[in-house]
Amino acid sequence: MSPPRESVATSVATASLPADLAPHELRILVAVDGERGFTAAARALGLTQSAVSHSIRGTERKIGAVLFERGRKGATPTPAGAAAAAHARRVLRLLDTLVAEARGAESGEVAGPLCIAAFRSAALHLLPAALDRLTARHPGIEPEVRVVREIGAGTAGEVAEGRADVGIATIGGTSPVPAGLIGDVLLEEPYSLVHPVGHPDPRSLPLVDWHENCGSYTRDWWHRQDWIPRATVLTEDDGAVLSMVGNGHGMAIMPALSLTGAPDTVEITDLGTERPKRSVGYVTTPELASSLVVRALIRELRAVRG
Repeated sequence: MSPPRESVATSVATASLPADLAPHELRILVAVDGERGFTAAARALGLTQSAVSHSIRGTERKIGAVLFERGRKGATPTPAGAAAAAHARRVLRLLDTLVAEARGAESGEVAGPLCIAAFRSAALHLLPAALDRLTARHPGIEPEVRVVREIGAGTAGEVAEGRADVGIATIGGTSPVPAGLIGDVLLEEPYSLVHPVGHPDPRSLPLVDWHENCGSYTRDWWHRQDWIPRATVLTEDDGAVLSMVGNGHGMAIMPALSLTGAPDTVEITDLGTERPKRSVGYVTTPELASSLVVRALIRELRAVRG
């Protein structure tokens, strides 16, 4: 006797679904991706290399895709592996959030880890005051800050990859919030001309610049300024730019955050009403946006954005 049509369809659909991945499998996947090798991942996790290899093979079977290319130089994630590792990091972070918020619902305390990615000037001049307020109000929150260059994927990429819960990023205008993330602008910071104190003709000086200052938010304005020369000094960060300018080696065009606490040896000149501006804001994932620790940080960032 043939089984009912409905039961046959149900069994086929169920058979086509991948088996659930356990948290320990996700942790092994993330470790192999981070360490770029099975042996290094095993060492980091306190497991044997064979256990790690067996787990990854099982995960690949469940997902139905090859996640790592194995070779003498280690394990290189395939496109499927990179995507799976990013999702795995985000899932593991949600499991941490589940535990912290369930305990918080019982105790009334906002607590737990909070990983923040920020570019250098935001980490120096925007985050400290917000973190002071955050930890004073919620001592159970454990912030961790990663300083990330705002080039390429930048801080938003750290969030998308599951390496950070919140990113302090340059957003808005021609630098929108990346797809799959949510965020908002915290402050608009103007750019100014920075030059040695008392120089009679600062626009005649050579340009000192740094890699992160080449963002799309200034590019159009920059191209319209025929007085700006090609950079003859290109440094790694805005602090080095201020040092070079302060010692008389050129002029620079810098945003307000980078000029916080600028030395007395530099002078800051307004660029007028058409000056460029940079939007600084936060980005996070839709699933973490409603978590208590992320909401608490955003409140304090808004409170100190000035």
